[in-house]
Order: sequence, then structure tokens, then C-alpha cells
Amino acid sequence: MAVPASQALRVASYVFSQKYIKRNKHYPLVLMLEPLFRCNLECAGCGKIQYPDEVLNKHLTPEQCFHAVEECGAPMVSIPGGEPLIHPEIDKIVAGLVERKKYIYLCTNAILLKKKLDLFTPSKFLTFSIHMDGLKDEHDEAVCRDGVFDKAVEAIKEAVKRGFRVTTNTTLFDNAEPHRVRELFDFLMDLGVESMTISPGYSYQKAPDQEHFLKRERTTKLFRGILDKPKKHWEFNQSPLFLKFLQGEIEYQCTPWGNPTYNVFGWQKPCYLIGEGYVKTFKELIELTEWDNYGRGRNEKCEDCMVHCGYEASAVDDTFDSIGGLVRTVRAM
Repeated sequence: MAVPASQALRVASYVFSQKYIKRNKHYPLVLMLEPLFRCNLECAGCGKIQYPDEVLNKHLTPEQCFHAVEECGAPMVSIPGGEPLIHPEIDKIVAGLVERKKYIYLCTNAILLKKKLDLFTPSKFLTFSIHMDGLKDEHDEAVCRDGVFDKAVEAIKEAVKRGFRVTTNTTLFDNAEPHRVRELFDFLMDLGVESMTISPGYSYQKAPDQEHFLKRERTTKLFRGILDKPKKHWEFNQSPLFLKFLQGEIEYQCTPWGNPTYNVFGWQKPCYLIGEGYVKTFKELIELTEWDNYGRGRNEKCEDCMVHCGYEASAVDDTFDSIGGLVRTVRAM
């Protein structure tokens, strides 16, 4: 199974409560908690590391992280960056979130993971999400450094051996080849990872490489080639309806409030990918953001975006929106 039954039940009960008991339209599913922007890689497709040093030197305290998590209330917390394992108190942040029984996905390029595993204790609440953007040649090219793929594989093996939950996160651009991605899936599952996450890259305005971001038509063609006749042993930590969306079989509007972002500047408007200002509280984010100004057909920055942090929540909401949505999900599974 892609996720433990306890996690699936927690998320399902949370969504049901938000939709049908509290009657909330704008509810968060995953908090994107960025404790810092600094990274030990300089990937050409990343727009996070282009900040000046005075920003890159900042990081959230554990107390700031806990307050954001409690303020937001989402059952799952993704910790991207930058590289979270650089944070001097990342072990305290993770321990505090485990204590609060949040399901954590610590996103890492895994360069430091093997050295820092002793800081953590295996738990159903903690998952290491390892960036794996292709097989050896493709991955090392994507992260602009040779040898990173081998380090990540070594770290995955060690983490799995020690009993940690491990997933992978693959971001694809227009130079991806479907047969090579399918080979990557076979390789990752053979390593013993719990599941995989896939997504097209978003065209960060600050990213050095602006030539290889996917347009929407190219995205659906690519993912149809990758996901056609999926192998039975492949496990994805994603809504099956989102995977159908990537293939162009279902159309969704973005739900940017589903994955709100908190970082050193505060709560980011409107989402993890687009920065159009910050507010101090989660309540302000939900109530003051003009959500109807974002999404395909509403904002040019959103036209080609099909990224999971914008559309995964849309797919989950669809599952629980009606009997038809539940049936579509079961069929997709």
C-alpha cells in the first residue's frame, strides 16, 4: 500500500470534516513548511536559491514552525527548502511535529541524509522524500552535479535498512523520455521505497534554465507515455485522479489554498510556486487572498502549471465531493 492505513484514514476523516461538518471551501490539506531557502545544490530549474545571502542565511526556529503547523491545522506537513537537512535544528522540528502527530514528508536531495540519519527515529509519522529526477545521467544533469544520484541511492538503501519510511519525488521537464522514466520507476521500487511522487516542473521566473519547462499539451503527452499500462508493482503516493489529470483525462481548476506555504517571510500568497506578497497569519492568507484571480484561465502565471501542490488537493477534493468522485477514484486505482 502506498501509505499506511492510519494515514489514509486520518486524511479521509479530516477532509470529510472540513467539507461536510465545518462546510469549509478553503481548507488546507498539506502545509508546505520551508524552514530555509539555502541549499547545497544549484539546480538550473530551481527558483528558490536565487535570493541574496541575507535571505539565504535566515531560517525558521522550531517554535515558529510549530506555531505555523498549529495555526494551519493540516494533517500533513511537507518540509521542502532549500535543503532542510542543512537547518541546524531540523531534528527538533521533526521531533516536535511527530509529537503533534503530523504526517511529515521531509524533502531532501539526500546528500547529507546518510550522515544525519542518527538524528531521527523511525516513525509512521516521518517519511523522507528523496528527490530523484531520473536515472544516473538524467538526475545528475538535473541537479547540475555529478555523483549526486549515487549518494541518493546509497542514502535510500541505508534509510530503508534502518526502518524509515522512504518515498521519492520526481520532477520532469520537456527533455524527459517516457521509457527512461519507466525504467526509473522500476529501479526505485526495487530499492524498497514505499511509493513515488511525480510532477511536471513549474516555470520559476528566477530559475536559470527557462528553456525546458513543460507546456500543458507537452505535459499530458509526456505523462500519457509514462503512465500508459502502469506496472503492478509501481506505488504512487498521489491521488489516482491526479495521475489521470496529468494524462489529460480529467480537467481540474487549481486549489492553491490546499497546500499553503509558510517560510521566513511569513504566509506566501497565493501558493508555493507564485510569490505575490506575504501575510502574518494563516487566517489572513485564507480570508484576504483573491483566490479567483489564480488558476488556468485566470492568471498567465498559472496557464501551464499542472504541479501536484496546486492540483493534488483538487483531485482529493473531487474524490470526496460526490459518489461519482469516489467511484472515479476506485476505478482509477
